[in-house]
Amino acid sequence: MTANDWKDDEELFGFIRKELYTAVIGDIMDKMGLQHQFLPPQIRPLKEEMMLVGRAMTVLEADCFEELSPGSQNPLMDKPFGLMLEALDDIKPGEVYICSGSSPAYALVGELMLTRIKMCGGTGAVVNGYSRDTKGIYDVDLPVFSYGPYSQDQAPRGKVIDFRVPIEMNGVRINPGDIIVGDIDGVCVVPQSVEKEVFARSLEKARGEKTVLKAIQEGMSAVEAWDKYGIM
Repeated sequence: MTANDWKDDEELFGFIRKELYTAVIGDIMDKMGLQHQFLPPQIRPLKEEMMLVGRAMTVLEADCFEELSPGSQNPLMDKPFGLMLEALDDIKPGEVYICSGSSPAYALVGELMLTRIKMCGGTGAVVNGYSRDTKGIYDVDLPVFSYGPYSQDQAPRGKVIDFRVPIEMNGVRINPGDIIVGDIDGVCVVPQSVEKEVFARSLEKARGEKTVLKAIQEGMSAVEAWDKYGIM
């Protein structure tokens, strides 16, 4: 596969789901000097088999300390959930709801939110915090990556203050439109500016790893495999 071998996101995401995984994508970004592209290891899939691919629809959350603050100078403070409902309704097909900015002390996504994401054509959610309504999330059948299940609600504790703006998770910058890939080994962020090179080279390496695996299974030593293929 080269940079011109996919015609649109749907086809690219199909390639990724079928042949790629976060480890090989991360290896290629390391080689390209992009060595800080994985989200914190606490962010895990709710089920081991969940895989997520999509473009980032970034959501910026902030802590608050009461559900409504009618005396605030900021009108968002007197609005339930801030801009969360508007952010959900703005999801486009192929996008991932990805949220950060608040303390990881409460759930940032649940069954109803995920249902709206799915109805809008979104491909899943990644949150720098917890998720809730776990059984309901399983029924929605859309991947969620979080710190794990925890019922404490965001309503009196946090608000969405903006969306489709740059966010960060532990120093990893996520811009709107970057490609998010998540699997059992973690979640990585592929900057939109280098996505064609990253995925073309990742597919080449993934196919090469299959060749190396076969050689090792047939008795080739690790040193010989590295010397011959340069892959390990």
